[in-house]
Amino acid sequence: MAVTAENTVIGFIGLGVMGNSMVSHLMEKGYQAHVFTRTKAKAEEVLQKGAVWQDSPAEVARKANVIITIVGYPADVEEVYFGSEGIIDNCGKGSTVIDMTTSSPELAKKIFEEAGIKGISALDAPVSGGDIGAREARLSIMVGGQEDNFLEMMPLFEIMGKNIVYQGPAGSGQHCKMANQIAIAANMLGVCESICYAEKAGLDPDTVLKSISAGAAGSWSLSNLAPRMIQGDFDPGFYIKHFIKDMGIALQSAEQMGFKAPGLALAKSLYDKLADQGCEDLGTQALYKYYD
Repeated sequence: MAVTAENTVIGFIGLGVMGNSMVSHLMEKGYQAHVFTRTKAKAEEVLQKGAVWQDSPAEVARKANVIITIVGYPADVEEVYFGSEGIIDNCGKGSTVIDMTTSSPELAKKIFEEAGIKGISALDAPVSGGDIGAREARLSIMVGGQEDNFLEMMPLFEIMGKNIVYQGPAGSGQHCKMANQIAIAANMLGVCESICYAEKAGLDPDTVLKSISAGAAGSWSLSNLAPRMIQGDFDPGFYIKHFIKDMGIALQSAEQMGFKAPGLALAKSLYDKLADQGCEDLGTQALYKYYD
């Protein structure tokens, strides 16, 4: 049975750059939401819209029958789901948990298995699209888990995103997100090098973008992040520190599969240098600083 605002209470854990927009969209469609995030001040916006604050992931799990998480790191996911005040031990039987954090495929499988023992459904559903995609409700959502549960949760996914694809069993959503991040990592090198080359050649980079963004070189990063680079806007739509985390997971997963990813390794090494220079809280487009 598909979820509706009448039969579903949402629990939402993680109210960062993307989480605030995502839960806001759900509430605008009539869903009641119970929320928790480590820094309560970050919840103020959604609390003013009618969300109900809870003091721990456990309290959220007790109040809701669909619990969505989007936190920072795999260690945070582990704590939220399996800590002493975690979700798994406090969910009601028949509930569904959806982890939308970009995290480890192996951890996604662990959540699925442990949840299943307690009669809880679990989906791994990482997203792509950054702050803009979250704000405009057009995220790409990649989902792993049981297909019938995916179809049941589709009404929620359709409120938050536009490109929603079932990838396969538990962990498949996270593997797909790793493929996404690998493509972005290599592309960001090209975007930064392209813009800096144009500037060194004495061209107007905005004019260059008009030509190349509509051709074979076109990409989301070129259209959305290159203008920010040119303007010197390095505010985070997606933090460098989180991108480094993602690339680390992808490299670890690749190693486990016996796969070499030299482009990914190069991109991570450059982002590591930026982080060492104190840029970890800037947006990923700040890779431009390395070249500039």
